[in-house]
Amino acid sequence: MTSRSTAPRLPRLPAVASLALVGLLAAGCGGGSTPDDAASSTPSQPSGSSGSSDSTSPSSSPSPSTSEGGPVDVSACVRQKAESLTEEQAIGQLLMVAFDTAAPRTALDDLIADQHVGNVIYLGGWDGAARVKETSTHLQEQATEAATAGIPLLLAADQEGGEVRQLRGEGFTKVPSAKVQAQMSASELTAAAKGWAGELKAVGINVNLAPVTDTVPEEIGRDNEPIGKYARQYGSDPATVTKASAAFLKGMIEGGVMGTVKHFPGLGRVENNTDFNTTGITDTVATPKDPFLAPFTAGVKAGAGLVMVSSARYPGLDATKTQAMFSKPILTDLLRGQLGYEGVVITDDINAKAVRSIPSAERATSYIEAGGDILLTGDPESVPGMVEALASKARADEEFATLLETSVLRVVALKERMGLVRCG
Repeated sequence: MTSRSTAPRLPRLPAVASLALVGLLAAGCGGGSTPDDAASSTPSQPSGSSGSSDSTSPSSSPSPSTSEGGPVDVSACVRQKAESLTEEQAIGQLLMVAFDTAAPRTALDDLIADQHVGNVIYLGGWDGAARVKETSTHLQEQATEAATAGIPLLLAADQEGGEVRQLRGEGFTKVPSAKVQAQMSASELTAAAKGWAGELKAVGINVNLAPVTDTVPEEIGRDNEPIGKYARQYGSDPATVTKASAAFLKGMIEGGVMGTVKHFPGLGRVENNTDFNTTGITDTVATPKDPFLAPFTAGVKAGAGLVMVSSARYPGLDATKTQAMFSKPILTDLLRGQLGYEGVVITDDINAKAVRSIPSAERATSYIEAGGDILLTGDPESVPGMVEALASKARADEEFATLLETSVLRVVALKERMGLVRCG
């Protein structure tokens, strides 16, 4: 990575931003082309989601190495592609916006064009492969040179299985719940997941926000509202969760769809769902030596391209009781430091009730400051405010701008790994 003092600087940004947001993005690429009634809410709840796949399958190679908020060791292609982004396009790579099944096909066109949104998640329960494929094709057509510098979108789905299947109907297997999947051998589950991934890839989806790597203790079971209530867990002990989730993840990657481990550092011990509650969302047991972290570590080693972070509280991990997605001790110190994760971190819905009392602008900047990358929002109307907040802080704060550009590098590196960004 070229140092800040010698890096070429693009004359696009005023004041500090011209030095910081562009400064590190220098050097050597070409572009690339719950229950059902809760389905329209967020990816942490049961629901029925889409995106576009490249012909190249995601590899299981390591993610780019990082230091705490510092330079990222990425290819010259990634650095060149990141350098080609305007400020607005760079920030857009850090947004994933919900596309509700009831919305018209052109619903997100303006956000992609004007706010340069670089990623989309399907929510609300989408029925039929033909409709999803047509929508995915339309969305990728919006990723123009003007909108995203030609970088294709991450198009995501929540296709865990059981009640959490955003994609249903003709063309989609009725994937069993995680608890049922866990009864399969590792090889059987990998083979099945590879087939499910093929169905997603065929309709343009390139990211599955699965598998769930939360462990729900047996004594809590269905009293755990976000996970146990809907049998979203693979088991009640970390070993079972590790074995099954890693097998599912392996199949997804082999089938050409990037997998995600969630909801770090775990929702298995909380009482209520963070999507709908501000109380009963504290795990008082978790510590940095928590055995429930093992499935997340295994998922990272198995090649997960994304880690989704929860909006619950963990006083044993952060004494300030800050929600995980805004906690530097949890994201930077624990996930990136202790667990050694070097890839993309994505929020659970950043508009969940658990965090909604915090102004959206503060949510956006606090997340980046904590060490996160992609902000997933179930509310498209929240995008302009978050984009402006990120841009304003980057112009005023060089340290923040460095964190922002590091996040952009991680996202572009993930897209390169997935075959969405190519050079030459």
